[in-house]
Amino acid sequence: MHDIAVFGAGYIGLVTGACLAQLGHRVTVRDIRPDRVDALRRGEVPIHEPGLGDLIAGNAERLRFTLDAEEALRTAEVAFVCVDTPPSASGDADLSRVWSVVEDLRGAPRLTTVVMKSTVPVGTGDRVRVALDAAGMGHVGYASNPEFTAEGTAVRDFLNPDRIVVGAADQEVAALVARLHRGIDAPVQEVSVASAEMAKMAANALLATKITFINEIAAVCEATGADVEEVAAVVGRDHRLGPHFLKAGLGYGGSCFPKDSRALRAIASNCGLPLPLLGAVIEVNDLQARRAVARVRSELGGLRGRQVALLGLTFKPGTDDMRQAPSAVIAARLLSEGAVVTAWDPMAPELTDTPWNQVERKDDVLAAVADCDAAVIVTEWPELHDVDWGKAAEVMSTPLLFDGRNLLDPADQAGHGFTYMSVGRATARQC
Repeated sequence: MHDIAVFGAGYIGLVTGACLAQLGHRVTVRDIRPDRVDALRRGEVPIHEPGLGDLIAGNAERLRFTLDAEEALRTAEVAFVCVDTPPSASGDADLSRVWSVVEDLRGAPRLTTVVMKSTVPVGTGDRVRVALDAAGMGHVGYASNPEFTAEGTAVRDFLNPDRIVVGAADQEVAALVARLHRGIDAPVQEVSVASAEMAKMAANALLATKITFINEIAAVCEATGADVEEVAAVVGRDHRLGPHFLKAGLGYGGSCFPKDSRALRAIASNCGLPLPLLGAVIEVNDLQARRAVARVRSELGGLRGRQVALLGLTFKPGTDDMRQAPSAVIAARLLSEGAVVTAWDPMAPELTDTPWNQVERKDDVLAAVADCDAAVIVTEWPELHDVDWGKAAEVMSTPLLFDGRNLLDPADQAGHGFTYMSVGRATARQC
C-alpha cells in the first residue's frame, strides 16, 4: 500500500485515483476547481463515466479530495500528474498545467516518484527531470505511465488493460510504478521515457487513421454502389487488420484523437518533418461532418428556413463529453446556412456558448423532430433503437433521416416512410 497524490480530477485523474484506491492505495485527489472538489466530497461525481461513482463510493475510506496541493502531498510517496494538456494556437500541447503541478511538488516531504499520466510531447520527461533537479529534488524519480483508456469504458480499461506501459530511466522507479498496479492482470512493458511518451501519441494517431480511412472508403462506396458496412465486415475479419475502428461515420472527436494527432503533427513540424499522412488524416476528419451537412443540403435543395434536428450531441455514447464533438460543427454549419436547429441528447450538459445558444434542446426524440425537414443522427445512443420511427416520420414536415452513425437498417427506415441517408451506403427511399 502506498500514499498517492493525484493532480487533476478530470476524466483521467478521477479514474486513476479511484482505481488506485480500488487496488488498495491511499489516494488524495487534488483539483483547482472548488465546485468540483465540493461535489466529490459530497459523493457527487461531476462527470459521467460508467462504474466510476460506485468505485469512488466503495473506496471512500481510502480516497480523499482537496483543493490544497500541500495537503495532497503531505504524506504522498508518489504523485500522479493527470492534468489537461490542451492544444495551443500553434497546435503544440499547452503544458502550463503540467508545469504548475511540478512547481507545487517543491518541498513535498515524502515524495519519491513523479508519474506522468497526462499526454505530453516527447521530451517533456527530460524537461521535468531538469526542473526537479533544479528544485533540489534530484532524489525524486520520474516515470511516464500513459493511459490507454476510452471514455465510457475508462474504469474497465484501467483495471483490465492490454498492457501497462512504464517509461523510466531508473529500474527502481519502473519497478515501483509496476508495483502500484499489482492486482491488475496485464503485462508490464518497460521502455524509455521518450518511447512511452511517443507510444501514447502513436497509438491515438493510428486509431484516428483507421477511422479516417474507413470514412474515405465510405465516400467511394457511396459513389460506386458498394456498402461500407459489408466492406468493413470483410476487411475486419483479416487477422492482420482486425475489426476495431472500422466504423464509418461522422469522424472522430473527444479530448484525445483531435488534440493528440495535431500535437504529434506539431512535434514533427518542429523537427522539420511534414508527416503528410497524418496531415491528410486530420484534413479528411475535419471535412467529414461538413460532408453530412452538404448531403442534407443537396437532398433538401437548400437549408435556409429549413428545420433540422440533431439526435445526439456528445462525441460518443455513454459520456457527457462535448469536446470536439462533430455535433458542434454540424450545428454551426446548419445555422450559418439559415437553418433552424433543434436537438436531443440524454446526457449532454446544457451549454450557452455558440452555437448552442441558438439551438433549442428537446426532452425526447419525437419532440426534437416534430415539424422538421430533416433529422441527423450524430451520436449512436442506444435509446435511438427504441424510437417509434414510424411516428417520427409522421410528425416531420419532410421525413428525411441522415444516419451519421449507420445505426439503423435502411430498409426498415424506408418502410417507415423516410428518405434514409447514411454513410457509405445507398440512400433508401419509400417505395
